[in-house]
Amino acid sequence: MEQNTSIEQLRIPETLEGESAADFLRAVEVSRLVRLHTWGNDELAYTAEELLAQCHDPYEWYVVLVARRDGVIVGRAGIALPLDDNTELAHVTLDVLPSAEGRGLGRKVLEAAELFVRGENRKIVVVETNHPAATLENNAPEEEQVLAAEGSGTLPLSSREARFAYSAGYELERVEQFSSLTLPLSEVLAAELTAKAKATHNSSYAVHQWLDTCPERWAGEIVRLEQGLGTDDGGTPETWDLAKLREAEELSALTGRRTMVSAAECLESGALVGFTSISILGHRTDVAFQDETIVEVPHKGKDVGLHIKVANMELLMREFPATRTIYTWNSPVNSYMLSVNRQLGYVSAGVTGQWRKDFNALR
Repeated sequence: MEQNTSIEQLRIPETLEGESAADFLRAVEVSRLVRLHTWGNDELAYTAEELLAQCHDPYEWYVVLVARRDGVIVGRAGIALPLDDNTELAHVTLDVLPSAEGRGLGRKVLEAAELFVRGENRKIVVVETNHPAATLENNAPEEEQVLAAEGSGTLPLSSREARFAYSAGYELERVEQFSSLTLPLSEVLAAELTAKAKATHNSSYAVHQWLDTCPERWAGEIVRLEQGLGTDDGGTPETWDLAKLREAEELSALTGRRTMVSAAECLESGALVGFTSISILGHRTDVAFQDETIVEVPHKGKDVGLHIKVANMELLMREFPATRTIYTWNSPVNSYMLSVNRQLGYVSAGVTGQWRKDFNALR
């Protein structure tokens, strides 16, 4: 790394106004430009407001390291350290401008992030690599592949990003399918899929919907589903309670984030047996993100997931007609949810790799 390059911890400003926010805004712009270069658009870039809110999340300590070249920020590492669950973990997001790549800067920023993480007594670091579909289409079968520890995913070492993580000593934990859907969803298709779902489960479920705040009637049910069932997208159960649910809703409101939820009530028992959510970031309504989808195990195989996802898509289009794209991530082994997404019209945008380094294993 050249003499005129330095890495330092960024001071997080209290607001986005004034000179004190200049470096923070530049770091946000670096992240935006990296995503623009990777995906061909900046739809996956967080706004400054969202990132500032993330830095004040009570359940997560978010630290930003910046790399300067001749005084100008050209790279950054976002370090998320959970404060409630999984306190042995640290998640690192690494962004280096394309113009600054190829000189070892990315490795130096990652090493600085690892040093910080170890100083906070975190034992495991997780990093993510992004791989647009177009970059994977021409990979020859005989190319050397890295096999994910979970599921059946692989990534080729011909990928610059995969090679970077692998050579830095990270193990590929899992690969997730990344898909996008252009909106609006056809009204005819939505009606057909809803009819198909109702025929499968014999209209045994009622759909309830809300924006941003869960009604008191269903709050305990949502907490119960969150607590013990994991997600249809391959996630793991989290520690969850009513206070955490309400605080998460309040934090979203502070950033302007909007959330649409559709939940399925079993008419026989009167209990919620599944829900799905979509979110839109504050200050940007043209892009939406499919969040978790949970369906209780005894009710799977009855197209409950399809029913509530179609309903939630219709809610999104009613409330935010300006939305033009929705993105989702799924485990490659989750064949049902991938099938649901195909029926809705999602197409593959690429894959993301989750890489893990365990410092305990390096002793």
